[in-house]
Amino acid sequence: MKTKDESILEIRGNSIGTITESSSLEEKFQNQTLRPILKFQNDLFIEVFKNYATKQKSVFFTLSPEKKMNYIENAIQRDIKFRNSLKGIVMGMFTIIEYKEYIQNSSNINKRMMNLLIERLKSQIQLFEE
Repeated sequence: MKTKDESILEIRGNSIGTITESSSLEEKFQNQTLRPILKFQNDLFIEVFKNYATKQKSVFFTLSPEKKMNYIENAIQRDIKFRNSLKGIVMGMFTIIEYKEYIQNSSNINKRMMNLLIERLKSQIQLFEE
């Protein structure tokens, strides 16, 4: 029987992006861990954001595409509870080893995680309909 960590790695898929010998530890973590998780959890992130926008009086759905982009960025950067919820969705897909790597440099990894997520949501703005 597979361990939980083996199952997580199998279901998430392979690294996304280039990893070289000169890649920093954070860059390796981003491409081996964060990108596959964000891709795997993409549909959930879209639904979570739609729910967030709806609970914020649905203003988001009336905005122009450019203002929607700003809204996404501001929501993730400024709403600490929402940001922590998104981090939890990602961290729930970490293996034990990945979690131990994460806690060594959580501040920089959190920045990378949120920037990747912001760009991912912005690139799919057409999916955000009420």
